[in-house]
Amino acid sequence: MAKGKKNGNNTMVEYKPGTTFPGVIGRTVGESSPAWPAPLRATEGAPNVLFIVLDDTGFGQLGCYGSPINTPNINRLAERGLRYTNMHTTALCSPTRSCILTGRNHHSNAMASITEASTGYPGYNGNVPFENGFLSEMLLQRGYNTYAVGKWHLTPSEQTSSAGPYDRWPLGRGFERYYGFLGGDTHQYYPDLVFDNHQVEPPKTPEEGYHLTEDLTNRAMQFVADSKQLAPNKPFFLYFCTGAMHAPHHVPKEWADKYKGKFDDGWDKYRERVFAKQKELGVIPQNATLSRHDPDVQDWDKLPADERRLYARMMEVFAGFLEHTDHHIGRLLRFLESAGELDNTLIMLISDNGASAEGGPTGSINENKFFNNVPDDLKQNLAALNELGGPKYFNHYAWGWTHAGDTPFKRWKRETYRGGVSDPFIVHWPKGIKAKGEIRTQFAHAIDMVPTVLECLGVDPPEQIRGVTQSPIEGVSFAHTFNEARAESRHHTQYFEMMSHRSIYHDDGQNRWRAVCPIPGPSFAEAKMGFGEFALTEEKLRELDAKGWELYNLNNDPAETKNLADTHRDVLIEMIALWYAEAGKYKVFPLDSRGTARFAEQRPQLAEDRKSYVYYPHTQAVPENVAVKTLNRAFSLTAGVEIPKGGAEGVIICHGSNVGGYTFFIKDKKLHYVHNYVGAEEFHVESKEEVPEGKVELRFEFEPTGKPDIAKGKGAPGRAQLYINGKLAGQADFPVTIPLAIGIGGGLNVGRDPGAPVSRLYHPPFVFTGKIFKVIADVSGKMIQDKEEEQKAQAKAMMARQ
Repeated sequence: MAKGKKNGNNTMVEYKPGTTFPGVIGRTVGESSPAWPAPLRATEGAPNVLFIVLDDTGFGQLGCYGSPINTPNINRLAERGLRYTNMHTTALCSPTRSCILTGRNHHSNAMASITEASTGYPGYNGNVPFENGFLSEMLLQRGYNTYAVGKWHLTPSEQTSSAGPYDRWPLGRGFERYYGFLGGDTHQYYPDLVFDNHQVEPPKTPEEGYHLTEDLTNRAMQFVADSKQLAPNKPFFLYFCTGAMHAPHHVPKEWADKYKGKFDDGWDKYRERVFAKQKELGVIPQNATLSRHDPDVQDWDKLPADERRLYARMMEVFAGFLEHTDHHIGRLLRFLESAGELDNTLIMLISDNGASAEGGPTGSINENKFFNNVPDDLKQNLAALNELGGPKYFNHYAWGWTHAGDTPFKRWKRETYRGGVSDPFIVHWPKGIKAKGEIRTQFAHAIDMVPTVLECLGVDPPEQIRGVTQSPIEGVSFAHTFNEARAESRHHTQYFEMMSHRSIYHDDGQNRWRAVCPIPGPSFAEAKMGFGEFALTEEKLRELDAKGWELYNLNNDPAETKNLADTHRDVLIEMIALWYAEAGKYKVFPLDSRGTARFAEQRPQLAEDRKSYVYYPHTQAVPENVAVKTLNRAFSLTAGVEIPKGGAEGVIICHGSNVGGYTFFIKDKKLHYVHNYVGAEEFHVESKEEVPEGKVELRFEFEPTGKPDIAKGKGAPGRAQLYINGKLAGQADFPVTIPLAIGIGGGLNVGRDPGAPVSRLYHPPFVFTGKIFKVIADVSGKMIQDKEEEQKAQAKAMMARQ
């Protein structure tokens, strides 16, 4: 249907694209009347939508949820909005983020775990189906600008290279602009940045004051300003996801120093103080009981003084990091306020899961150790104490603080007790919500955010997106609770599963039940095995279903402290049956308890498997999952280079970062190779002679001399050899190498090391000053047999036999 629209003194006729042209077409313009396809416009007065997603932030870590950490800007959102105390996530980041953006459960999104742990089953393969449309795709159809800033972690890791495909990158899923990092975490001072569909370098160095959170905030404000200055009435959807509070806990020293001495009395005292404050604030019921001291967590008072000092500093750094993050969230909110947009922006702030225990019992200065099964070294951690939070380390606090951060609940991220899945959640929308500073206790889940936004906008979920028929939204709206504190929740049943750790919530109208089946047990200490060590079989699953489930009545036990499995067996049996019904409905099977071992799963690649890879200089970094696999096997790196007069220096090829990887480079005219073993030790081989001028072939070979011990975090030992123009120039034996994952961030680069440097022997980016023609990485196992050295060895052997 045509309609008139004023344009100055003229009335412009517009019509819906795809319908019949309503104007008149004569033989000349004078005999004709124009009409225009109507631009896509949002409903007049439609609110902006802002999702703020924190990472690894527990229920007891924000100031407005009882924490002593200073979060004034987030607190202000709570004071002018609503705090929800019964919001739930999936216990892990990628799965939760898929729920937040689609309104469907994580297995329905094929995102059972993080993208790096995908497996070849419908609920697990990491490819969010196009029939599960993102909120960005829905709102794009409604005339919104759509922006994603920060952490993504929703693209299969094999598809994050410059070879694409790009259809599951942010711009492929309905976002018009993107600035952030595609993986699960990144260095806060040397991040792996993507701008729209291409890699970029940070605008400053750490020495110049760079920090990722500030950069992300600047970019978010720029995206909004770019549009608003041209189309001030056009609403936006901004998906703003900091790298905080995920490891690495990186923050300038002055922010951490604000908390000096504030955690010296330890994690148990923190829990007691926060628990009391939570009751005072009303974010937990007065009848709540604090969950037990976790058997995996050390008794603070029995720790040596140096350990207490280390762990307290780790928490000071985390607290400073959170306050620093809050500061930049405040900058974004003040920008919206100054632009007159804050009151009509529907803001939802959430964490993607509970606090993280990936630092282990003693904390870590390199989270990559966790992903490689390498135990942390307390001595190394103590030596790093004064530099925690800086660019040198990839640090994470001890899991005593994880336990404390999830107060009043037990356990943590990756597990489906409430400590892993119950998260802070704040809604702020002054123009649409009359209530201010109130608390809401209705059960909700991350899948409920999309239908709530759609109800607030007065729109239905689309039947199609870009020609793809859409699946039903699985969440339910909680918009009716905004102005009705006592309104009933419409979300009555919700399953949970993460790496075979299972639970289910069900409200039967009288009682709010929760059943949990932990793996490997209620704690690692009680199970006598660690994360990922429980090998789930059909026989063990039957045993778990018979004896492993726990039952809690949340009406009077919100922190899951009184197991009713024995006294309410009939209820428990019904809950287990209900879990299986939900699991069958939402593609939860097959259950997989392997933990980090899933990182080594074979996955489809864009190119067929090959034994030789060719890399060129001045190209984008190659992500780990599509780079040549050199771990635990014989391999060689061969570079054709040209050395100018006077020599050259710089990186020829490197892979990884300061938390693990390898680098092949020239320094002081000598050829070098360094294997960085998970940031703990550098194994180095240097040539005996200088690299000559002119065209030269430089080669590195690694030949395993033993087998890896993956379970103990030890990759294959081997002999490292350097060759210059085919002649052996240096060799060394490496006692151990990285077993599973080269490193967090960095990727594979030729001609430079642009991020946190793989080796301490040079300063980044250490650009190669000669010319690199290409580098060939070969994993066929073919090694150079150096004739001169071989002849010497044969002669020596013959002499020995005389």
